[in-house]
Amino acid sequence: MKNKASAEILEKWLKGWSLSRELPLPVPYKSGFTVDVNAPMQKKRYLFSEPNDDFIQLSKIIDEPWVYLKVSSTFETFKDKIPSKWKIQGDQYMMSCFHPMVALKRCLPDDYTIHHDVYNSTHVVRVMTKNGNEQGAIGRVAIVDDMAVYDQIITDEKHRRKGLASLLMKELEKIALSKGARNNFLVATTEGKSLYETLGWEIYSPYTSIVIPSDDSLDD
Repeated sequence: MKNKASAEILEKWLKGWSLSRELPLPVPYKSGFTVDVNAPMQKKRYLFSEPNDDFIQLSKIIDEPWVYLKVSSTFETFKDKIPSKWKIQGDQYMMSCFHPMVALKRCLPDDYTIHHDVYNSTHVVRVMTKNGNEQGAIGRVAIVDDMAVYDQIITDEKHRRKGLASLLMKELEKIALSKGARNNFLVATTEGKSLYETLGWEIYSPYTSIVIPSDDSLDD
């Protein structure tokens, strides 16, 4: 695992994330990048390769809730340098895979079919029941130069433990390889991390997300 991801890696990843979410592309902010998300619980996000002075100063300037600061670093390296109003948002991991994912000895269950769609530079794969009434799993891969950014990999709870997520990832990989993108990246939760590791992914660098929650959310 690297101590941090480079600014170049983060810019490509954030561009892919933005394409996947159909958001404005990231723009530079000092030594980092920012994206206008304009969602009720995420107004804007900033991303830095390290918790440098730009990152620390920004944490002291921002007062409004739901503006996220994200950094390729562990929380422990900077938690004593930022105001206490900032709260960490669970465990996350920037992961990578620079080789073919581990092959699976599984086939798509007979009662499912795979559907493809594309927008911007983002390819969507859906695993649907054959009757088309239910979506078992969905995932996206956005192609940015030589990088494949995997995003929003979701398996519906009632369709889990059937290998759909693994099959979905391999299907997305086929698309990435067909576009010449062999450097695979994603940001995973703890739950997702376990799945990706079975496919041969590794933790590339630390990744921490902090936010100022609203007063209402603190009362819940």
